[in-house]
Amino acid sequence: MLKLYTYWRSTAAYRVRIALNLKGIDYESIQVHLVKDGGAQHKAAYKALNPQGLVPALLTEQGEVINQSMAIMEYLESAYPTVPILPTDTISQANARSMAQMIVSDIHPLNNLRVLKYLKQDWGQEQIDQWYAHWIHEGFTALESMLEGSDYHFMNADYPCFSDICLVAQIYNANRFNVPLVKYPKLLKINQYCLELEAFKNAAPEQQLSEIDG
Repeated sequence: MLKLYTYWRSTAAYRVRIALNLKGIDYESIQVHLVKDGGAQHKAAYKALNPQGLVPALLTEQGEVINQSMAIMEYLESAYPTVPILPTDTISQANARSMAQMIVSDIHPLNNLRVLKYLKQDWGQEQIDQWYAHWIHEGFTALESMLEGSDYHFMNADYPCFSDICLVAQIYNANRFNVPLVKYPKLLKINQYCLELEAFKNAAPEQQLSEIDG
């Protein structure tokens, strides 16, 4: 069985949980507490799996470790192709990857836990919240525009793909920071479609709380 090293509130780990659920893949969830006792991600045992000290990490059935959520999703798509999480045609595949990367490369890295903790050294919470909202709006404005005229039910297909997975996790995070999202009706509609699916419901951060110790 696959083993996923995760944390309930990690945006990147949330993506991978959704992908595993959409594909119907059984896995063991191993919680890496990012806050308690200074953060388990910094301990030697975990850094042996992921030298970056980040979640998620996936331990495959062959005993190989894959880090970075997008690389893990690419692996799952290749190794478990029966239920796709990419479109079937090459242009739509490229577009799905592009939209996903806009979120995971251009929005999320500027707003993740280690960046916000670093900013707290010199900034107050109001400044940090402004920083967070700025990068959400930069990325979501572009994504909303790119969906203009789309006939798909989701972002790049009539079923959820990489892009939808990344969107849902990022909207969850934006809601945590009370970023107003009314300017993005297409994104919000797709998010709602996704949240009605069991794969997304079961991957939600709140559904992982029973696994957390403290």
